[in-house]
Amino acid sequence: PSVGIEAFLRDELPRYENIGTQVILSISGSEPVHYAEIAELVGDDPRIAALEMNLSCPNVGSGLPFSSDPQLLYDTVRQTRQRTPLPLYAKLSPNVTDIRVSCRAAEDAGADALTLSNTFRAMTIDIQKRRPYLGNLSGGMSGPGMLPLAVRMVYQVAQAVKVPIIGMGGIASAEDALEFILAGATAVSIGTANFFNPYATVETVRGIEEYMRRHKVDDINSLIGAVR
Repeated sequence: PSVGIEAFLRDELPRYENIGTQVILSISGSEPVHYAEIAELVGDDPRIAALEMNLSCPNVGSGLPFSSDPQLLYDTVRQTRQRTPLPLYAKLSPNVTDIRVSCRAAEDAGADALTLSNTFRAMTIDIQKRRPYLGNLSGGMSGPGMLPLAVRMVYQVAQAVKVPIIGMGGIASAEDALEFILAGATAVSIGTANFFNPYATVETVRGIEEYMRRHKVDDINSLIGAVR
């Protein structure tokens, strides 16, 4: 649990003011109105570059992630869009039948970009105790194992929407990041790799630069969606 939006803006956000990069604020809630209320509280705070809606959170009403219901997803994004002037990103769950349906709903509702993808539902069992390791039975799987699955989703979605895609899921190197970019991602995000290699992001940037020099690529934008 976080400290809540009021405490975050008052006590936590000032720590990020001088880090020399833009801050994207991830927001979540258990009801559609929660996202809109948070967005309104943030307003047009110049310290925040964009809001990312984590729509993999379970909805109180159904117990399912917002991403699982296209109409609920649309309504939640639309309400939030109407309450903030900031760029709005929709982070979607991969645990759906067709991720393109969710993405089109978010785009139609006013999302400025899509974040793909959040973790996959997974389970692991303690064979000695004969019960799940996690008290909630299952949880979200991140890390290198999900990379091919996430790349496929980015490729599919890039053919179905017009808004930019932020690709994520198992990226640990320049080669991984380039797969996402070639599949159609405009930007990429590195998460789990930071835990086993604190230099992963720096090494990835340098690796992409080296790739561009080696292949005589002058503009990285020419690589976005280059795989057809």
